Amino acid sequence: MTPVDPPAPTPAGLLLAAGAGSRMGMPKALVHDERGSWLERGVEVLRRGGCDPVVVALGAAPEAADLLDGSVTVVVAEDWADGMGASLRAGLAAVAGLGPAVPSVVVSLVDLPDLVPEVVARVVGGAVGAGAAAGTLARAAYDGVPGHPVLLGRDHWAGVAAAATGDRGARDYLATADVVLVECGDLASGRDVDSR
Repeated sequence: MTPVDPPAPTPAGLLLAAGAGSRMGMPKALVHDERGSWLERGVEVLRRGGCDPVVVALGAAPEAADLLDGSVTVVVAEDWADGMGASLRAGLAAVAGLGPAVPSVVVSLVDLPDLVPEVVARVVGGAVGAGAAAGTLARAAYDGVPGHPVLLGRDHWAGVAAAATGDRGARDYLATADVVLVECGDLASGRDVDSR
């Protein structure tokens, strides 16, 4: 009998949805459009793109947790008003709390309404092709411009959390690291939406 390689460990998904959405006029975690809830859609895109489990970081609108089913881990970033870095730190801590079997996390934003599961799957596939999941960094690019989602291997979580301040998230950390860019401009625009 030929030995079978075990399947590659599945990355977790982390959806950042903590902001107040001041330019939107409401927290983006509560925004609905003709296709439904941005929050629910963001979770579904991560799941269908290959992420399991999924964590959502809320802040300005903790009541948005009521939109989600019990299969989603929700963390509330109490210091969400400090910027995206606060929700990223809270989310990474929640993902780390899921245990050592989670090798990586795909971080996405709630305000990317045209993101599709194929983008997430392509970023995950690009990371797997790059080698060891725990040490890998990969991110979607749109016509060569880096964007979201971003895959962070476990080996990078502490460094990303330490660098995540204000609205900068993982940007400063990624600027100094070897990141696999995965072109996804044929699948989505990668643009976040700040106003109706």
